[in-house]
Amino acid sequence: MTTITKDTAARFNYTLKDDEGTIIDQSQGEPLAYLHGHNNIIPGLEKALEGKSAGEKISVSIEPADGYGEYQEQAVQTVPRSNFQGVEDIQPGMQFQSEADGQIMLVAVTEVNKDSITVDANHPLAGKNLNFEVEIVEVRAATEDELNHGHVHGAGGVQH
Repeated sequence: MTTITKDTAARFNYTLKDDEGTIIDQSQGEPLAYLHGHNNIIPGLEKALEGKSAGEKISVSIEPADGYGEYQEQAVQTVPRSNFQGVEDIQPGMQFQSEADGQIMLVAVTEVNKDSITVDANHPLAGKNLNFEVEIVEVRAATEDELNHGHVHGAGGVQH
């Protein structure tokens, strides 16, 4: 039986909950596919799946350092409203792409004032413990094409 190791393709169903038990995310019908050892999923979940086989179920709690990172206060900035030229109705919760030091990042609007907008570049799950219930559906050797591309193709993966 094939186990999850570097360069294997795995498919799994999952439910992700916060510490209060609220469902944050879950696989929708089709299992999620990923290429193990290629940073396709968060590090803590990848470590927890190492060595597992199809049919196994695991529950794992992942701390922020092995998930989406700690919440960074410096990632919250207040910028002039003029930075949003051409956008008439800016509301909290809206997301925009921003470029800083040659890096493109996604920022979420958290506060809107007359002359300024506060944005947060933290991932929405930064600073949170992630509690996964996982059922491994399939484990197989990755194809040469998948290894070259760095991700799984086909069902549950990338469609080219």
